[in-house]
Amino acid sequence: MTGRSGTSDATGTAGAPASPRPGAAIGVLVVDDDFMVARVHRAFVGRVEPFRVVGVAGTGEEALAAVAELRPDLVLLDLYLPDVFGLDVIPRLRAAGHDCDVMVISAAREADAVRGAVRHGVVDYLLKPFEFDDLRVRLERYAVQRGRLLGTVVRSQADVDRVLAGAVPAAAPALPKGMSVETAELVERTLREADGTLSASECAALTGVSRVSARRYLEHFHTVGTAEVSLRYGVAGRPERRYRFRGAVTGLALPPAARP
Repeated sequence: MTGRSGTSDATGTAGAPASPRPGAAIGVLVVDDDFMVARVHRAFVGRVEPFRVVGVAGTGEEALAAVAELRPDLVLLDLYLPDVFGLDVIPRLRAAGHDCDVMVISAAREADAVRGAVRHGVVDYLLKPFEFDDLRVRLERYAVQRGRLLGTVVRSQADVDRVLAGAVPAAAPALPKGMSVETAELVERTLREADGTLSASECAALTGVSRVSARRYLEHFHTVGTAEVSLRYGVAGRPERRYRFRGAVTGLALPPAARP
């Protein structure tokens, strides 16, 4: 693809892409009109396996041309593009027969934009500004769901429900290696009972664990979707990550033996 800001790392054909293979690289097209922002997003994606950036586009028209040429699996789509509103790109992709997935990455906080994105079937919606880990979590979650869809054999209604809901297996995964159920329960309780948000340092002070350990557990809860993260910007330095409880962590983050 060529254009004002479009670049590519792989070439494609106008015909249908080859059938995806589980475990194969996931091709990503980054769409953002700010060249520097696009470069940051490209670098972030390149740090997450098995994702690979195949191109960059700076306008809606460039995005449409890039999808036709490069056949990406996933499009990271900004909404504030210079020629069209980003969501208007999606129906044009579908009308052209492209079935790539779309993840919105935008500063658009309007409820109408979020509702419109949901109606258009986006796989996720990430607000700017964000840190690498915020995107990493969403990409990894997408990769898991995509792998599940590619490997699904529908034998029953339960299989259909699992695909539609993106459900995890009935048996919840165990905590990552090195984490304990007792500490997870302590951090969960502290986060749940907090008045507002907590930083890793504040959580460490309340629980008595180290700041590094507190952040590790908080990030795990964020990964499984039961804690949300916001950024607090100070006078100088990196923004502070703050966590808020938003779900029943015990049922998702802890192994079955730890559930009440």
